[in-house]
Amino acid sequence: MTRLEAKIRIRISQSDAHYGGNLVDGARILALFGDVATELLIRHDGDEGLFVAYDSVEFCAPVYAGDFIEAVGWLEKVGNTSRRMCFAAYKVIEAGIDPKVPSAARVLEEPILVTRASGTCVVPKDRQRRSGGGG
Repeated sequence: MTRLEAKIRIRISQSDAHYGGNLVDGARILALFGDVATELLIRHDGDEGLFVAYDSVEFCAPVYAGDFIEAVGWLEKVGNTSRRMCFAAYKVIEAGIDPKVPSAARVLEEPILVTRASGTCVVPKDRQRRSGGGG
């Protein structure tokens, strides 16, 4: 059986910069994980479900305004109503590499892991409209 996975790629905007030096708050990446979780639940159950809790979050590298981030998530375990998920976010394009040329950016040969997490979502039985499996 293939693993059910969802992915989002976005450019982090200047309005996402929260700290000095255009550093982005880690909560922005967690919001991406929430969107990925929603897609996974819709694909698996036909319903958005509810995110109950993160049991692990690790911020591994900084994210700056202008970076392109790819967030991916997958179903790790499916219970009666609970769905355990794992997430990873990678920087795939790095912006602001030359202060003299603020529009400069580079595609990274190897994506940089910026955040990883795991958590649990719930889809009540009466909201489960699919038998799982995606599509």
